[in-house]
Amino acid sequence: MSMAKLNHKDAPADPRGTGERLLAWYDRHHRSLPWRMPPARIAAGDRPDPYRVWLSEIMLQQTTVQAVKPYFETFTSRWPSVRALAGAPGDDIMKAWAGLGYYSRARNLKKCAEAVVERFGGEFPSDFGLLKSLPGIGDYTAAAISAIAYNRPVAVVDGNVERVATRLRTIATPLPAAKPQIRAFVQSILPAARPGDFAQATMDLGATICTPKRPACALCPVNGDCLAFLGDDPERFPFKAPKAEKPKRLGAAFVAQRRDGAILLRKRPETGLLGSMSEPPTSGWTARQDGEPGLDAAPFPADWQPAGVVGHVFTHFELRLSVYRARVDRAAPEGCWWSTAADIHSEALPTVMKKAIEAAIPGATLKPTPNRQQRRN
Repeated sequence: MSMAKLNHKDAPADPRGTGERLLAWYDRHHRSLPWRMPPARIAAGDRPDPYRVWLSEIMLQQTTVQAVKPYFETFTSRWPSVRALAGAPGDDIMKAWAGLGYYSRARNLKKCAEAVVERFGGEFPSDFGLLKSLPGIGDYTAAAISAIAYNRPVAVVDGNVERVATRLRTIATPLPAAKPQIRAFVQSILPAARPGDFAQATMDLGATICTPKRPACALCPVNGDCLAFLGDDPERFPFKAPKAEKPKRLGAAFVAQRRDGAILLRKRPETGLLGSMSEPPTSGWTARQDGEPGLDAAPFPADWQPAGVVGHVFTHFELRLSVYRARVDRAAPEGCWWSTAADIHSEALPTVMKKAIEAAIPGATLKPTPNRQQRRN
């Protein structure tokens, strides 16, 4: 079957049957995840905790399942409810989040938790519109909470679901323009009785079988409904618009170390990139402009020595920091503090600042940072 022959009339005659087949597969092969309630418990009348659904969905944005697991377990152990999180110090939340990336998510966690307590008495609303009114919750997260936690018949579409849907329907419109078509198709095959399980089933299918490369089509429970499998090449989907080249920004980081090994840190402004996170002093780089890459940006006079260059890729730009190091015996400047070897691992250091410290201090190893690849894989 050629691409020219693939159109709406070639879609499965019983689109709802696709959803039912996917649910039957999910009942047998669902992944066991710390934030997920198994389908058997849901069938018995239990309901997922909206707090755990919300927290996991925020953490999983642009981050892998394996990377999120320890963070999720740490958060739910320290703050087992939305009320507990709302009452937590913001600095403690940022420290617990350090290494997970996309730090605006962590700042919005506390804001959202506080809003849920103040506006809704500590209970997440089930309504899509009310959920979207909360800090840090957009279309996807609102749909996920509504469907998974409250079993509302809302289409939940993440990257895995986009891949599954475009292959099932051979949607050749490039992303992101294809999103409305994808959402409409997912809604058309959504089983009304189990929308939450269906959402997680579709995500699991994309993560384990309908993978970006070399999908295991022979094992797919809906391969008989898949137009790409029946008459095309599944790996061609989804189509994506060409990405613009990311701009490159320059800056400098100054790692000062005291004789006892303590490292000088300061807190970044609360708003903006890496807001409220810790860092060694750096020059004034932003996503839109370079910072001074040389010694003219040093925070105070010292015997600064070059220690190499570290790179880091943000969502919208690439950063290259020239790193300088110095041995210093002085009081911490205003707005800074000395972090000892015992404390440095618990500081709210983003990945790029860990790289700078490790470049400046041979043998320094800070806790590993998760890979940010296709979410939910």
